[in-house]
This record gives sequence, C-alpha cells and structure tokens, in this order.
Amino acid sequence: MKTCFNLLLLILLVRPYAGLGQQPSAPGFDSLVAAAEKAQAANDYATAAADLSRAVKLHPEIPELWANLGLMQHEISDTSGAIMSFQKALHINPSLYVPNLFLGIDYQHSGKSEEAIPYLTKAEKINPTDPQAPLALGRAYVRVDKFNAAAKELNRAITLDSKLGAAWFTLGIARLDQVESDAYLMSSVDKASPFAGALYAESLEKQARFGEAVTLLKTLLNSDPQPPCIRSELGFALIREHDADGAASAFADERTRHPGCGLALLGQARLAIEKGDTEQALKTLGELWKRDHGFFAANVAVLLEGMPESQSSAFLNNVAAVDNSTLPADARDALLAAFNQPGFTTPQAAVDDASAKSTETSPVRTAEDYYAAGQFEACKNKIDAGQKPIGSGAKPIDAAHLRLLAACAFSTGDNRTASEAATELRTLDPHSIEGLYWSIQANERLAFQSLAHFQQLEPDSARSHVLLGNIYHQLERYDDAQIEYQKALALAPSDPAAALGLATSYLDNYNSKGAIALAQDALARNPDDPEWNLLMGEALIDQRQFADAELHLKKSLNVKPQMLPGIHALMGKAYAETGDTKLAIEELKLGESSDTDGSLEYLLARLYRQTGDTKDAIEALNRMKLIKQQREARGVKRVEDPDLSPVEAVASQVSTP
Repeated sequence: MKTCFNLLLLILLVRPYAGLGQQPSAPGFDSLVAAAEKAQAANDYATAAADLSRAVKLHPEIPELWANLGLMQHEISDTSGAIMSFQKALHINPSLYVPNLFLGIDYQHSGKSEEAIPYLTKAEKINPTDPQAPLALGRAYVRVDKFNAAAKELNRAITLDSKLGAAWFTLGIARLDQVESDAYLMSSVDKASPFAGALYAESLEKQARFGEAVTLLKTLLNSDPQPPCIRSELGFALIREHDADGAASAFADERTRHPGCGLALLGQARLAIEKGDTEQALKTLGELWKRDHGFFAANVAVLLEGMPESQSSAFLNNVAAVDNSTLPADARDALLAAFNQPGFTTPQAAVDDASAKSTETSPVRTAEDYYAAGQFEACKNKIDAGQKPIGSGAKPIDAAHLRLLAACAFSTGDNRTASEAATELRTLDPHSIEGLYWSIQANERLAFQSLAHFQQLEPDSARSHVLLGNIYHQLERYDDAQIEYQKALALAPSDPAAALGLATSYLDNYNSKGAIALAQDALARNPDDPEWNLLMGEALIDQRQFADAELHLKKSLNVKPQMLPGIHALMGKAYAETGDTKLAIEELKLGESSDTDGSLEYLLARLYRQTGDTKDAIEALNRMKLIKQQREARGVKRVEDPDLSPVEAVASQVSTP
C-alpha cells in the first residue's frame, strides 16, 4: 500500500534532532536523508531505502529513521527487511504509530496474523482517528477466523471513512466467512434441527429449486421449536411453484396461528397483485407499514420476487400514482425505493420513529406481546430499555431475551443488533441452534449490504470484478464469470483470488487444461498452497492422470474442515482407478458426507464387491438408493439461472447446512 507517512517523517529528519544532544551531525548524514527524501518523492523507493540504510549506520539511535527505512522497504516488498527496521524503531520508542501499524501489516503479509494483532491494536490506540489501523486489524482477525472481532474493527474503519472501499469489501467477506463457519457448525451440532432445515429450504429457493423447498418446508410445519413464519416461507415457495391456492391456505394458516408474522401479510399482498386487485394489495401493505416501518422496509423486496416483469412494472406504476389515502406516502416511497425506482429513497426518518408510534397506539406492554403483534421495533426497544445492553460489562441479558432480541432486531431490519444478540447468545450457549440461526440470517444480510456498498464505491476495481465473477460462477454462468476474472487480472495481474476464480471456472466449464495451466503457474510460486493443489488434483482426475492427482490432493488436506469430505472423495476415486482398493474404500468412507447423488455409495459398493465383502456392498447400495429416493422426494431439478441481478445474487453465495 502507498503511504502518506514517509514524506512527513523524512522532512522531520533533516531538522536538528533533540535526542542527539550536542553531537555534530556525522559527515554525509544530512545529504543521505535529503537524497532519500528526493528519491521517495520520485517514487524511487529502492534508492531511498539504500540511502536510509547508510543513514541508520551513522545514527542508529533515531527511531524515526528506522521507521522511514522500514516504510521504504515495505514499498519495495522487502518484507523481512521492513519487519527488522520497524522492530528496531519500536525497541527505541515503542509508542510510535507508524512502526506499530506497518509491523502489523508486514506480519500479515508474512502469514503471521496472530503476531500482527498486538501491534495493530496498539497502533489503533495511539492514533484512533486513522482508519488504516482498524482496517488492518480487521483483516488480521479475518485471517485467524475471529469474524465478529473483525466486523467490529471494520465497522470502526468505516465510521472513520465511509468511502473506504477496502473496509466495506473486507467487512462483506468477514460476514460471509462468519455465515460459512456458523453453517458448518450447525450441520455438525444438529443437522436435523428445524432451524437448519429452514435455512436449507431458503438456500434451495435461492437456487430456484422450489419443489424441493416446498417438500422440505412441509416437514417443518409441526416442528418444536419452530423457526419463525415457516408457513409463510412455504406460501412463497408455493407461489413460485404456481400453486396460488396452496399459498393462500398457508398464509391464512400463518395469520391464524401467528398473527404477528408480517411475511404472511406480504404473501397475501402478493396474491392480490397476481389477481389484479391492486387496491387490496395496497390496503394489506398499509396494514403492514402501520405495524412496523422497519419490517416493511427490510422485507418488502420479497413481494415481487419471480413475478413477470410486465406484471411487476404495472404494479409499481400504479403505486407511484396511488392516492395517499390508500397507501401512506412514506410507505409508498419505501416500497418504490426497495425496487430501485428512480427518484425514490427509503424514508429513514419515517422508519426511525416506528417505535414511538407503535408504543403510543398499542395496548401491549411486554416485549413478548410486541413480538406477537408484529411490532418488532417496539419489541427491540423494550428489551433495550429493560435489560442491560450487550457489551456493557454489567449483568448480561438472559438467553430468552437474547433470542427474542435477535428475532425482533432482525425482523425490523436492525441486522447488527441481531448479529450481536446472536453472538451473545452463543457466548451463553456455544451450541445454541437458535443463536447460529440468527447469526447466519443477520450476517448474510450484512454481507450483502456491505458488498453492494463496496460495488457502488469501486465499480471497476479488480475486487469488484472478482466479486461479480464469484456471483456468475455461483449462477453457473461460467463464460460470464471468466470475463469478470479476466477483467480483474487485467487490472491486477497478480491477484490470487482472480486467478483461482478463473481456474475454477475453467474446471467447471470442462476446460481442465486451462485450469491446469493456471495451477502450474501458481504452484511454481507456492508449491504447498492447499487450494491450488486441490484444484490441480481435481483437474488431473478429469484428465485421468490419477497418480499425479493423488500427490496434489494429499497437499490439499490443509483446508477448511468443511472441504475435507470432498477431498477424501476425490482421493478415493483416484485410488480406485490406480487399483489401491483398500485405500480407496478408506478415503470414500471419509468422503461419504459429500455424496449428494449416490455416486460415491455406488463406487463403494463396487469396491466392496471386488474384495468379496458382499454385506458392506449391499449396505452401500441401500444408502445409494436412499440418497436417490430423498432427491426424488424433494423434486430435484436442474438449477436454472435465478431471476436475480448479479448484485442481488451476492446473498445466495453463502453456504448453508
């Protein structure tokens, strides 16, 4: 990163330095510093570093001089030299900001993020107004999988500089990493939980697999505990399956059982729009707005999902011209803003006063009553007013109120409070399924918001093209993904995420030779990189080079735990092809959890037969049949391109159980 510190420090150094007492300047010292300053101004950092290296030999007692040398070494990517120079500076004066900041940054570049954190923490305390310190600290926390701590620091950086695109991007990635970690933990703790099922159903809907989602949601209707608004979720899935009568029944049932479920009102408004009854739709939306402005603004975008463009456009045109007596003007503005209609923005002031209006007009008094009535902002504020705030150091909110706070905050669009409440709930109970559920829900929204904000700030940056490439890849639009990754590499030829994304797109688009060429180049620089070794191993299997694939797959085992079953499955396939049946069986058994279509169980059955193990072969075949039956029962169909814009599809990238 380019730095604004070096010129200032170099100018200071050519002035008399109090710490030298009455010593005369050593011969050539001033001229060396002046030459270094001139070279730095011309962006000739190598010459500046050489001049400063000679200068510190003359006056090694000046900490700022070591700091300047470290900065120049940092600029020419001499990381080990920079680390040594910053350490020298801090040994003389531990309170200097620049050496603490850049020592932390360079430790990160060296893969030593844990060692970086104390220096970056100290830098932030020394200079709390510079966003670069919390940005670097947030990145360090991401690399050691402390995602909540990362989010806290990155939010601080954004508060200091709201246009800092790198902070928005890193925050979005940290939130997605938190979702992925939570989803993996949920699948490990209780994959059969109704909350896990609800998340999986939501994931299926994002992939346009509505038949599977309907089947799954129906199994959750009588679960206890039950995820919120499960019947309304079913109703929207049925709408996408063109079962309007079934959807109407689901929404009506929800309103009878859980009158506060705002999603049911949105569903009924959707059905009214589809029938051409705009007046009834607006009346229902007006009722929802009156209940909770925040819920309306945060959730109304679901209203028109999957609707034909001609129908949705006609409805929005009617809304723009509607009489205020049918739908209040602020509700109309919020609705049109949700669908990016020109000239309309979300009326934040109107949303912010929701609590006061709800409290004044409602006879209910407890947070539970507010939640049941669908007044989520009032519910959240009631808990905040009656309990000790999160992170206050006082007696924490009890688990029951934390669950309620997470639900109410999420429902009214306060995703940060929902995430914090979920984190606090998991502190009380590390394996709380509801804590994981709300953390996943809130952080997914927060990730989407952060990445969308980043794209607004840096629409043509390498990172933005990588992000779009990832989205297109998720949508299986591999040609579009490759174009985006290539744009990123044109802007930043050494960007590792762009190169890996391009290689993965090649592999998934049946171009294993192209993937191998990129992997060979990457592995020449870093032979032990687990992700590149995994990609190379998979590409070599496609090329039927099984022995070479085994070598790379073994090097890929140092990856995220959730990726390991897939790697073991690939290793099992390779061993099976090279005739090592025993090892193949062992690896395939380790990879069984990644079998989504029964193919691994079929291969296991074939291998068991080869060893004469009829019993295990029959059991493997039975497991294969069960997997296939479950897929057929869910109504599996090939995922088509969902009706999402690339930015809207960011939220569909997260992993779910």
